[in-house]
Amino acid sequence: MNTSKSRLAVASAVAIVMAACASQPQPINEVEEARAALQDVESSPDAGKYAAAEISAAHEALRNAEQLADKHKSQKDIAQAAYVARRHADIAVEQIAKGQAEEKTAAAEAERARVILQAREQEAAAARSQAEAAEQRADALRRQAETAQAQAQATAENAQREAAELAAQLRDLQAKQTDRGLVLTLGDVLFDTGKATLKPGAASTIDRLAAFLEKSPDRSVAIEGHTDSVGSEAYNLQLSQNRANAVKAALVAKGIPGDRVTTVGKGEDEPVASNGEAAGRQQNRRVEIIVSNPASVAQRQ
Repeated sequence: MNTSKSRLAVASAVAIVMAACASQPQPINEVEEARAALQDVESSPDAGKYAAAEISAAHEALRNAEQLADKHKSQKDIAQAAYVARRHADIAVEQIAKGQAEEKTAAAEAERARVILQAREQEAAAARSQAEAAEQRADALRRQAETAQAQAQATAENAQREAAELAAQLRDLQAKQTDRGLVLTLGDVLFDTGKATLKPGAASTIDRLAAFLEKSPDRSVAIEGHTDSVGSEAYNLQLSQNRANAVKAALVAKGIPGDRVTTVGKGEDEPVASNGEAAGRQQNRRVEIIVSNPASVAQRQ
């Protein structure tokens, strides 16, 4: 009797233990893997940014798998629900990776655009600086040109005024305007009789003429010596040449280039009055200085 009771007690204990073990849910690999995958994807700081919907769907599918397991549903149904959860977790991983890659690409493009914009702004600034410098140089050149033009005009006006004043002085010396130019006649009173040396009284005339020629570099001078008919023709010819040369020498001594002055002795060949009278012979004993017309006047003629 006691043995029977003992056996019954042991059997009852075994049954209770087996019942207890059967009531506790056993872990299912598919569910654990899905849970681990979901926890892993949620650990990403960008999970909520790029895969919120997929993570929510994964949680929903995981809860479904866990409920099926709690209710001791078929292994197939539980595995299918766990697969859905795992698949949503995998898709979430892909979406996060894609979002991160797109973000990096966008950041790289933004940086590239920033660098390009900065380079263009620097180029534009350099171009503006060059343009401003060029404009400043152009302004400076314009001012220089205006100043030079004003100075040149003032110089030309001064030169014209001085030339006019000198021309007036030459006219005061009885210079006559002809087609050949201004003709100034020096009488024989500026030379000793039969001599070719200028007297001191000729200095004023020579000074005025030299000043005029210095201010009129485009004009040249032709000096012609003339005599009366007293004496031999050869003597008169040489005397007239010597007197013309004396006037040239005086001008050269005043700084007039010798290549601007030509001389010729005419002797007694071109009288301006009768050699039969003393007054006429005095007029014929002369040196004529012909100052050429300006180049502009000569071209019009």
